[in-house]
Amino acid sequence: MTALTRDPGASLDVVLPAFNEAANLVALFAQLRRVLGALTPRWRILLIDDGSSDDTGAVALAARATGLPLRYVRLSRNFGKEAALSAGLALADADRVLLMDADGQHAPELIVAMHEAWLRGADMACAVRANRDEEGLLKRWGTRLFYRIVNASTEFRIPPDAGDFRLLDRRVVEALNALPERNRFMKGLYAWVGFRTEFLPYTPQPRGSGRSHFSLGRLLRLAFDGVTAFSNLPLRIWGALGGSVALCALGYGGWLVVEHLLYGHPIPGWPTVVVGLMFFSGVQLLSIGIMGEYIGRIFNEVKQRPVYLVAQDTGNPP
Repeated sequence: MTALTRDPGASLDVVLPAFNEAANLVALFAQLRRVLGALTPRWRILLIDDGSSDDTGAVALAARATGLPLRYVRLSRNFGKEAALSAGLALADADRVLLMDADGQHAPELIVAMHEAWLRGADMACAVRANRDEEGLLKRWGTRLFYRIVNASTEFRIPPDAGDFRLLDRRVVEALNALPERNRFMKGLYAWVGFRTEFLPYTPQPRGSGRSHFSLGRLLRLAFDGVTAFSNLPLRIWGALGGSVALCALGYGGWLVVEHLLYGHPIPGWPTVVVGLMFFSGVQLLSIGIMGEYIGRIFNEVKQRPVYLVAQDTGNPP
């Protein structure tokens, strides 16, 4: 499909993963109604409630009752944002699919620029953070380190400042839905499927209400999932370390023998053995732990459990 044949009024589904975002939904719905109504008469919101414990469901259903074109889907528990995005993509059947957060940080006004990029021929229009000045030093440093590790050993590049706020053409959605893995690190999957992508700089808005649900622990788990899903670099690093340690040990052993034969120096005994055993034991345990993480990912894939379970689905709006 070229830029000349794309229909400006093509249908559009908006996937909104939400977890305890009741306080932000009313304002967001009003903004979406204004922006999307000016782009196409065929649009719909797919709100994926990721096991919220507040009034997220009640607010969504009340908005639906007022005529908002919204399909409400509640997952059986909190499966995480990656699973909620996957659920929304599986349900979306429009010509285009917009992914955005429900916390108010993704400005709906940028959808117009994404729409124009799609009309120009982009299969994916992605919002990229202009800067990370509002983040702490530790998070900025960790983000840079994570993307350097992932991009060091992959055949494709994951943009460091690109998130989930993006507009996808239908064939991109179908490509993502065709990927069978359970460990769904979405930022990596977006990059892996390829297609023509246009990046749009933006600055996230302050949250309308509440606080981020991504704690440091959850961010670290997500980062480790991303590394193990798209990079073998940790295994290669520890393989190289093992070879280096073995060479150093061989060289040290040879030096002790030569020193003893030439100069008659006694070979160190107990301290050398204890230090060597402790060092090699630590290296081996750490290597086994890293290998175990990859084996654990294989175990999760082999079990073939669904990525999410749906507890409630209102179906398409009337």
